[in-house]
Amino acid sequence: MLAATPLVLLYSQWRMWQLNMQRPAETQERELLWLVREAASTRFGRDHHFASIRSVQDFQNRVPIRSYEALWNGYWKAEFPELKDCTWPGTIPYFALTAGTTTGVTKYIPCSREMLDANFRAAGDLLFHHLLNRPMSRILGGKAFILGGSTDLREVSPGIYSGDLSGIEVNEIPWWLRPYTFPPRGLAFLTDWKEKVDTLARLSLEEDIRAISGTPNWLLILFDRLAELRPDREPQLRNYYPGLEMLVYGGVDFKPYAKRFTELLEGSRAELREVYPASEAFIAIADRGPGEGLRLIVDNGVFFEFVPAKELSAPNPSRHWLGNAEPGIEYAVVVSTCAGAWAYILGDTVRFLELDPPRILVTGRTSYVLSAFGEHLIGSQIEEAIAFAAGAINAHVVDYCVAPSFPESAGRKAAHYYVVECAGYLPQASQLVAFASALDARLCALNADYQQYRAGDYGLQGPTVEAVAPGSFAAWMKSRGKLGGQHKVPRIINNAELFASLREFAGLAS
Repeated sequence: MLAATPLVLLYSQWRMWQLNMQRPAETQERELLWLVREAASTRFGRDHHFASIRSVQDFQNRVPIRSYEALWNGYWKAEFPELKDCTWPGTIPYFALTAGTTTGVTKYIPCSREMLDANFRAAGDLLFHHLLNRPMSRILGGKAFILGGSTDLREVSPGIYSGDLSGIEVNEIPWWLRPYTFPPRGLAFLTDWKEKVDTLARLSLEEDIRAISGTPNWLLILFDRLAELRPDREPQLRNYYPGLEMLVYGGVDFKPYAKRFTELLEGSRAELREVYPASEAFIAIADRGPGEGLRLIVDNGVFFEFVPAKELSAPNPSRHWLGNAEPGIEYAVVVSTCAGAWAYILGDTVRFLELDPPRILVTGRTSYVLSAFGEHLIGSQIEEAIAFAAGAINAHVVDYCVAPSFPESAGRKAAHYYVVECAGYLPQASQLVAFASALDARLCALNADYQQYRAGDYGLQGPTVEAVAPGSFAAWMKSRGKLGGQHKVPRIINNAELFASLREFAGLAS
């Protein structure tokens, strides 16, 4: 293995100079015009007169914003799985599978060769940010552990495959880079998540791991397994991977996991670096410290629009972009990509910290809203309140979800029902009472609508909180075929049947 060579450092310095010289709005408009030129001859491009688009305003006038369902039903479904010159030129070779976090319905997200290249470039930017932060880094002297989904992809048509996005990307790692990555290709095919974690945990202890990436909840499962394999050592990452320099996370809000990761990294040289990867595109990377926002990637095959979250369901919502977006507003993210998603509602909400360079905080999901009774709780508020309540009982919440509980008879009131899983133990009833009280108090402080509904228990009762044994959420996800990789535990479940299935599986159903 080679350490970070002067050539790699030189390239990283050039890339950072390039980023610092960017004019974000101009760069984004050029990116959009390149996208529409490339796709002008596709069916979508002809339908929307791409050949005559000369500006962002032209594009917005011709292309309405769409949900996944609208694009699927209008363009992809009839031709699936052979999308040729449909919404992007050529034939789409891969479909990334993802489940709607509130409905559980599987989505097939087109993934073009151009998008694979864009994701690879984004991974390069991640490395370059690290190298500039640590000029003496030797991160390339060992291996990068990618804890992703299985590369055992399903061939849905000759030469066309579907599967987990992280599995697709691992499958596409070039031969010259494979010596720097772990696990080896054969082990990446494992589909049983428990078997995979057990195997990779054991074998990774024999490797010089310098970087590791994954979603926080799956990383914690791995780290717990490492502790079982090395009971003679303190459960800290420096005792398993002494050369670790970078821990990359993303996909879910980090607040509920922050305390646990701080303990795991105690005494380690590793830095935390957050990323914002979606199945549709790689959106942003942390170029500063934790909590300082993620830098939007504006020159990588994606054009971004931002719709005020409160307007998203309106017939004609206002559409902003980097030319006129404002800090501090809750926006729904809309993307047009080099895989043929056009004015596509991504499903996430963000808030700008600054615009030059553009840095965002991910605040929740457009469907990740708990407002069954008018309380208007957004994802980031619930995440913060969960973390606060966990601290009140000195616990680590590994996973949780919440659903509305509707009054089914006279005299009953509306409520929120939380199911939580704590690391290592099952909280006692008295602890859950304290947890619920702290959760309720924090939500009242964060959200005026919630506070109003909670006043005197008139519109909304206090939250009900029950706990499940460690491993319960993972077992439930496995029972649904959604364990590992890109799959996320749904945080807010507005689908009564899906929530009932969780309660029944966990033995909570009455």
